[in-house]
Amino acid sequence: MKHGKNYKNSVALIENGKFYDTAEAVALAVKTSTAKFDETVEVHVRLGVDSRHADQQVRGAVVLPNGTGKTVRTLVLCKADKADAAKEAGADYVGAEDMIAKIQNENWLDFDVVIATPDMMGMVGRLGKVLGPRGLMPTPKAGTVTPDVAKAVTEAKAGKIEYRLDKTNIIHCPIGKVSFGAEKIQENFEALMDAIVKAKPAATKGQYVKSCVLATTMGPGIKLSTAKFGN
Repeated sequence: MKHGKNYKNSVALIENGKFYDTAEAVALAVKTSTAKFDETVEVHVRLGVDSRHADQQVRGAVVLPNGTGKTVRTLVLCKADKADAAKEAGADYVGAEDMIAKIQNENWLDFDVVIATPDMMGMVGRLGKVLGPRGLMPTPKAGTVTPDVAKAVTEAKAGKIEYRLDKTNIIHCPIGKVSFGAEKIQENFEALMDAIVKAKPAATKGQYVKSCVLATTMGPGIKLSTAKFGN
């Protein structure tokens, strides 16, 4: 893959083989962002667990203190008695069987987060093949299967993100936009890492946080020191 002049200039600012502390890494991520659009800052964390084992799964959700910078479209699947609360909280779409049918029949996916009440999960289960691969299936661990739909909508709009391992035991998460500035990005980063560290499975042996890399959408990766994450 060929990289342009701006990317090469950005790479030149990063010391090869160095593991940066959080403040330095975040400042560098902002500095090396050269795209003409507001780039997303992402974190990639490799954990010393084996996601094939149920007792070593790492999954959860955290509300980033400064949000993600993204407008989140929420779909709430609930019965009529919860619909008004969902709408008042700012849900973009609210429904039950009608919305499930729309997804099934029209392949409608104009939303970013799906929230469902527990009594809807029997029907929502039919959407597993559509929502599952896209990471949109509601789950109790992420707080998206809940009787308190208003709280779930508010948190989603405020910048709640879900983190979970992929098949290679890496967590990939957005933590804001370059325009936030270094201080707000660092606050979001620390909130995410605190949540990941607290979610450490009891069955984990050896080093938990193996590596951590920060990068903007178009920028190079910046390696962070993992010592502070309490291995």
